[in-house]
Amino acid sequence: MPDLHSLFLSSTGICTDTRKPLPGGIFFALSGPNFNANAFAAKALEQGCANAVVDDPVVAVDERYVLVADTLKALQELALEHRRTLDIPVIGITGTNGKTTTKELLHAVLEQNRSTLATEGNLNNHIGVPLTLLKLEPEHQLAIIEMGASKRGDIAELCAIAEPTHGLITNIGKAHLEGFGSLEGVVRTKTELYNWLRTHGGIAFVNGDDPLLMTESEGLDRVTYGIGPHCDVRGAEEEGESHYMHFMFEDAQREGRWHGKTQLVGGYNLPNALAAVAIGRHFDVDDNDIINAIDEYVPANSRSQLKETGRNQLVLDAYNANPTSMAAALENFKNLRSNRKKLTILGDMRELGATSLAEHEAIVHLVQKIGLDAILVGEEFMKAAPEVAFRRFPNVAGAVEALKASHPTGLLVLVKGSRGVKLEEVVAVL
Repeated sequence: MPDLHSLFLSSTGICTDTRKPLPGGIFFALSGPNFNANAFAAKALEQGCANAVVDDPVVAVDERYVLVADTLKALQELALEHRRTLDIPVIGITGTNGKTTTKELLHAVLEQNRSTLATEGNLNNHIGVPLTLLKLEPEHQLAIIEMGASKRGDIAELCAIAEPTHGLITNIGKAHLEGFGSLEGVVRTKTELYNWLRTHGGIAFVNGDDPLLMTESEGLDRVTYGIGPHCDVRGAEEEGESHYMHFMFEDAQREGRWHGKTQLVGGYNLPNALAAVAIGRHFDVDDNDIINAIDEYVPANSRSQLKETGRNQLVLDAYNANPTSMAAALENFKNLRSNRKKLTILGDMRELGATSLAEHEAIVHLVQKIGLDAILVGEEFMKAAPEVAFRRFPNVAGAVEALKASHPTGLLVLVKGSRGVKLEEVVAVL
């Protein structure tokens, strides 16, 4: 759609929400299951948008309206056309756990020697990916596009929009099983990124310690990273003076060993850091610049954060949760050296479908097995393994009131759950 792309190039950008008007921009009327955004097109123009893209001919009353068959499809096609005008590497990142942290680390590393655009927040779906691509400017030399998936075919769809030249799957685990149907469905969907790269001559960055990813990426042009001696970039976690992860890395093709530290809690972040190292080296970032960029990255949005409250120390990881990440967080928490008594506050893991009860029971039994105390929050944890005598609350409000009453002090607390449970609300009373 060259005419729409020409309008876009002369605009101030894309707007999809009349609550956040963009004077001089193009409003896309993206409708949802419960609303028809075409009805807001006139308001967007009144607020200063230069054009409105709609798919209802009734509202297209003058030349400021661009009538298309489907506004979402038009947005995606516009993003693809815009992406093709810029001949730059595009790195697609997906995975069950760690993709946002890896994206942020990688952005920090690659910014050391080139102008890099990266997905903001979690704009990683069929709307977020095109909106990110449409932020590409001529000065950008590389793009990092996070790709999320909740059902089969999602990654293939996003690859067709972003056309990645490089790709990374952080890992594949149990998440969104309600949409995928099974772990096999997750595997088939996530590896659609590998299929794209294989078909289009792209390069994959692969965790060499992950047998599944190594098998699925066979035949690809790939760079491996991990702790194994066979990896192109080898690393290991090291002892540090704090709960933050320290690590070393070396290269099969270069002499020397480098030592770095992070502001991330949890050894499960080692593959994320090594991925950033491997990709940074591939794009010729200096080793010392890589180390400094990883060291200076400060996590946000309740992802592997260490927080001092004045009364307690928190390991805050309440942005998302699934059985794989929950188990990893618990094992890491168990191994943290501390003189403080430990407490876990765990929230429901969402979108697990028919396996939900069994997965929540497995987590309860894991907490019991490794000898940690727990406060469990959410309807699923209320039902799981009732014979285990942990404190349980159907919602975060109940947990907050109980914590206010008990006024816990001097603890090391893991806060982990799906974002919908809103466990971040317990922070204020800890």
